[in-house]
Amino acid sequence: MSSVRDDFPIFEGNNTIYFDNAATTQRPRQVIKAMQEFNDSCNANPLRGLYEWSVKATDAYEDARHDTAQFIGAERDCEIVFTRNTTESINLVAYSYGLTNIHEGDEIVVSIMEHHSDLLPWQMVARKTGAKLVYMNCTDDGIITEEEYKSKITDRTKLVAVAEVSNVLGITNPVRAIADYAHSKGAVILVDGAQSTPHMPVNVRELGADFFAFSGHKLLGPMGIGGLYGRIDLLNAMPPFLTGGEMIESVDLYDATFAPVPEKFEAGTVNAMGAVGLDAAIKYIKNLGFDTICDREKKLTERLMAGIKSIPEVTVYGNPDPDRHCGIVTFNIEGVHPHDVASILDSEHICIRAGHHCAQPLMKRLGVGATARASLYFYNTEEEVDRFVDAVSHVREWMGY
Repeated sequence: MSSVRDDFPIFEGNNTIYFDNAATTQRPRQVIKAMQEFNDSCNANPLRGLYEWSVKATDAYEDARHDTAQFIGAERDCEIVFTRNTTESINLVAYSYGLTNIHEGDEIVVSIMEHHSDLLPWQMVARKTGAKLVYMNCTDDGIITEEEYKSKITDRTKLVAVAEVSNVLGITNPVRAIADYAHSKGAVILVDGAQSTPHMPVNVRELGADFFAFSGHKLLGPMGIGGLYGRIDLLNAMPPFLTGGEMIESVDLYDATFAPVPEKFEAGTVNAMGAVGLDAAIKYIKNLGFDTICDREKKLTERLMAGIKSIPEVTVYGNPDPDRHCGIVTFNIEGVHPHDVASILDSEHICIRAGHHCAQPLMKRLGVGATARASLYFYNTEEEVDRFVDAVSHVREWMGY
């Protein structure tokens, strides 16, 4: 994998170990170059101008939409709405679909392990509509059982929100089974794909997703670009999330008609350069192949898990099987606050995340206030894993134990 690692300029001449990939991944030269070429050759507003630069920008933007649709298995390009990130994608669904279709007495089912981005929007919908929030709990090792989701999804359920992969535990949830059961009760399902899309093949139709949200910066792309997949019949029936320029067909003094999907949901000047960067990232991942990515992450995760589990004072959260961690290993060290763990590792040039990971309900379910999280990607190395494990084994010594 050394040749692949050479594609990432940030690692050149740098001994820093970057194990915070669940938050943001690094960008390869191919992504940086694609964005620079857009900036150098056709930096103009897409969709608005008839001159050459604008036409080229429009083509690049729509090419990115097509490649994104293919990447996640959407049937139509127009089922992809570009947003800033997963958070904005979920908020779009909450405000546009949720406030229109969910009413007093209805129920919204959310898993206990959701990122706050897939929780707070549904709290908002429940407050505004009088609907009830219902939580799917997980077992001690992070599994949502069939008995659990079937007991929580009922004829009153109008929407189910669940992450395909937990950003804390790395657990892959049984999305297809949950989706099938939700559909049998007349509900729709929104899938948070922020942690799955970079690490495994995704096909929204095979998942049974009605909505699917993801972020570019977690899959080698730039910050500020993300995507929402929505079933075309649902998107067509939804009102706009934001109004203004570019999302209209016509405007008069007191009324307006809106553009078709997806333009209806992309008000204002779009992030064309971000879409180009996302497109380059998708092409990079497809060229590398998910077989390679998954095999690489599996080996690294197994090595890391075996290493830190051999340290007596370390507690690892979630299913003990490394195959269930999807590159994410969350842990605590006895007697050491996770923030201190992160600071000590930073002094050794190791980057991890510490805190509640925007998943406080799950932290409470696990009985902790915070944890440390190491998250891997295919460009990490065995040597980095070994350095990390060695550093973790000495944290208590550095704290004076």
